Formats: sequence, structure tokens, C-alpha cells
Amino acid sequence: MSWSKAGRKRSCLLSTGEREIDQITVTCSPHPLHPQSSSENTRSDSKIHLTYKRKYEQSRIGGVPCGTRDAGDDTALNHFLFKSCPILTKEYIPPLLWGKSGHLQTALYGKLGRVSSPHPFGLRKYLPMQDGATATFDLFEPLADHQSGEDVTMVICPGIGNHSEKHYIRTFVDHSQKQGYRCAVLNHLGALPNIELTSPRMFTYGCTWEFAAMVGFIKKTYPQTKLIVVGFSLGGNIVCKFLGENRTNQERVLCCVSVCQGYSALRAQETFLQWDQCRRFYNFLMADNMKKIILSHRSVLFGVGSTKMVDADLSRLYTATSLMQIDDNIMRKFHGHNSLKEYYEKESCVHYIHNINVPLLLVNSGDDPLVHNSLLTIPRTLAEKKENVIFALTLHGGHLGFFEGAVLFPQPLTWMDKVIVGYANAICQWEKQKPPCQSQGAHSSETKCQDSKS
Repeated sequence: MSWSKAGRKRSCLLSTGEREIDQITVTCSPHPLHPQSSSENTRSDSKIHLTYKRKYEQSRIGGVPCGTRDAGDDTALNHFLFKSCPILTKEYIPPLLWGKSGHLQTALYGKLGRVSSPHPFGLRKYLPMQDGATATFDLFEPLADHQSGEDVTMVICPGIGNHSEKHYIRTFVDHSQKQGYRCAVLNHLGALPNIELTSPRMFTYGCTWEFAAMVGFIKKTYPQTKLIVVGFSLGGNIVCKFLGENRTNQERVLCCVSVCQGYSALRAQETFLQWDQCRRFYNFLMADNMKKIILSHRSVLFGVGSTKMVDADLSRLYTATSLMQIDDNIMRKFHGHNSLKEYYEKESCVHYIHNINVPLLLVNSGDDPLVHNSLLTIPRTLAEKKENVIFALTLHGGHLGFFEGAVLFPQPLTWMDKVIVGYANAICQWEKQKPPCQSQGAHSSETKCQDSKS
């Protein structure tokens, strides 16, 4: 597949700020989420749809845009990324017989995680928290030198109720270690079956306390290391909220990658009760899993030392059939939220993500049965407005699936694993070779730079 000017989507979207937004479509089949333009220069096919902002600014006379633009309108960073991380602009090819089903991709991820999953060796760290809780994470040292020659650490936040022992996490960590990355993987509070809670609190949808403690430990222990922030599903919400909560959280962070998150729990609430794409059934399965995790810590969460839970909450937990019921009766009370709406509003990254100024890659799948298509307007709009953001939407992949393979059997390494590491490698290269006018964290000011990189 070649990628040329003729393959660019030339029908431009004009924002109220009178900046020209260009969306690039690449690869080879119709994308149902993006209606195609009638322009000759628009590709009529797409499997990976990239949305990002171009640096080209225009004046308008009588409502008609003036000036010309060309392929050089990419920001210096994006131009470098598309050249150095070609997987972003190449076709994602799922296994032929079943890979185009988001349900099968999601089911395989949910049941097996990954095939032939490795067993990386790591050390478990315990961090006492101010409220008496104990955060844990697993630390994995690199197995090779990084190609940049620098010390780089991946700080990873898994999906809902997940931890470092999950197969998809082990596969990603092993791949990253071999590429020269140290990996620190958060174990969500209460998720590990053999680790007892030390306070009547467990992980929630958007609590960043444990992740912040892990990042703080890494920064203190390895003062020379730079950070790549990675979040999967619920973990994507947590890492984006963490970076956006306080600008100091972005110090020493090279970039962030979020995969398959929903961005707004409040907006996702209604979609999770709908039966299209069997979303209500997935909701029930996830609620059942959450019940098992909560009940495994029943003595701590509902015992004598607990002041936020009562016996009635435990009774409602037994009868809950959706995540929303569990969130309303149990989860929101860990942080004293007065209502489910308040809990979802304050714990969703949608209110913080616009504060992120480091390079940000947001990845979603068009056939993800857990993330409704209406939620994808959030990352798309963000990518149209901010130069540091790229939104990559694949046609297939399901929820955290993204399996690759010829016909029937999937490969151990997924497209998701490859694209995260490929993007991180490109960012590390960029930091080493970028123009002098690009200081760390000033990616949004690229329009002032000369495009000295080809």
C-alpha cells in the first residue's frame, strides 16, 4: 500500500477558530463511521482513520479561505511520526475467518487474553497510602538497550479489575522489555486475588491516587528516566485524567497512549443499558466480575472498620445486574460522591484530557462492543483542536483484541502491542532529533518552528 497526496482526504473541516482541519484516511475498505467525500482526491476506503490537527492557518476574505496548502502542512512532530511509525498508516489485517467480528475479538481477549503468553519476571513493590491503603505495582527491567540510548520507563495502567498477571499485560510487557523499556504495571487496588486490602477502599473508575504513587516512586528511584504513559480501557481514563489534573504530572513524560477507553462514564451510562451490540450482556458479565472482586474483600469493605458501607449496600450488591448499580451502591461511596452522576462526572477524563500537552495517541476500534460510537466524538473533536493529539480508529479489533494472523490462528503479538511500542520509539527518536525550538512539553507551539526535519 502506498500513501500519497492523492490518498489524503482533501475535504477540509473549518472550525470556528478558522483553522483548517484535515483528516487522513489510509488503507483499504469502507469505514462505516466516516462518510466519504465525493472529492476525487478522497480515498473511498479506510481501515485505520487518523484524525489530527494541521498547523496551517488561514485568513478568510468574504467567507472564502485564502492561500494554498500542501502535504507540508503537517506539524513537524506529526510529519516525523508518520514517517518513523509507519504502522499508524498501514492496514490492520485481522485473522480472516473471525477477526472482523468485534465480539469474537473481545471474547478471545476476555477468555484467553493472548495466545502463547510469556512470563516476564518482575519485582512487586508495595506503597503505603495516606488513607491506610497499600498500592502495589510490578517492576520489570529492560532486556535490551533502548534504541535511543536513553533510560525510558513505561508506566502502565491496566483495564477494569486487571493487574500485571493478566495475559495481555504480560505480552505487552515482554515486547516492551525486548525493545529496551523498563515497565511498571499498576495492580488495581483489590484486583490481585492474593493481596488483601489494608483499608476499606478499592479501585474506582477514575481514582488516580495509586497510579500517581507509582509514577512518583519511579521518578524518585530513577531520576534520569523519561516516562511513556500507557493505559488500557479503564486504565486509559485513569492515565489521561492523571496527566490532565495537574501540569506537574506531565513532567518527564514523553508521551501518552490510551487504548479502548470510553472517555465519559456519564455519556456511556445510557449506552451500557442498550441491547445493540449485546452491550447490556457485556454489562452484566462485567458487573458479575466486579461483584466477585468486591465480595472477595467483604470483611474489609463491610467490616467493623468501614464507615461508608452498611448492610443494605451488601444486599444491593448481591442483586446488582449492571455496573451502574454497583457504582451507585458501592463504588461512589469510597470517595464520598453524593450521586452516581457526580461520581461519573468527576471521575471521567473528558474534563481533564484537554489539559494534556505532551504527545497523545488515542486508539479505538469501530467494532468495540463496549464503547459506543457516539463516545468517539470526544477524541475526534480533541484531535481536531490540539496539535499534540492523534486519534486512530480501526475498523476492526473489538475491545483490546486487535489480533493479527493469516486465517484462523492469531499471532502472540497483536497490532495493539506493536503500535504502542512503535509510537513510543518514534517519540523517543523525536526527542533526540527534534529542532532546537522544540523544548519538552512545548509540542503545541510547533507552528513557530521551522520544519527542519524531512
